[in-house]
Formats: sequence, C-alpha cells, structure tokens
Amino acid sequence: MVLLIIERVTPTVRGELTRWLIQPKTGVFVGNVSAMVRDKLWHRVNRSLKEGGAIMVYSSNTEQGFRVVSSGLPDRSMEDFEGLLLARNRAKC
Repeated sequence: MVLLIIERVTPTVRGELTRWLIQPKTGVFVGNVSAMVRDKLWHRVNRSLKEGGAIMVYSSNTEQGFRVVSSGLPDRSMEDFEGLLLARNRAKC
C-alpha cells in the first residue's frame, strides 16, 4: 500500500500519478503498486518539486508497519521520537 501526498506541484504530475494511483482528495494519492513502480513514481515527483513538497507513506516491515519519506517543503514534517514517527506542523511564527 502506498499513500502519496503532494503539495504545490504541476497538474502534469497529478495526471501522471492518476495512471497508477487513485486520488480520493486533491493532492492525496493511494494505491497498491510494486516497489519498483513506487520508487519510480517517487523519483518523478522529486524531479518536479520546485516550491512544493511531498510525503510518501508505504508498507514496510517495521514496528509501525510503514515507512515515511518526504521531500521538498511539505506543510508537515515527520519526526522520529524513539522509533515512533509523529507528524509535526510547520509553525508559522
């Protein structure tokens, strides 16, 4: 299972992602693809990021059952607290 959240990217990237994943909400893509396809999609998203951000969550053999990778400047960052991943909002002070 793959969950991909993209922010501030071109419509072309969104269109390419809909070939492999469903989009239940704008910028949120979900699907069940192979590791090779997942990595190629992640590479494609990273190439297109300018001011945007992306977070990908995918199934893995870890304590929580998933891994999280991020790129660019997403609105949330993932923090590791003693092996437990938690989401943190980027505060605008």
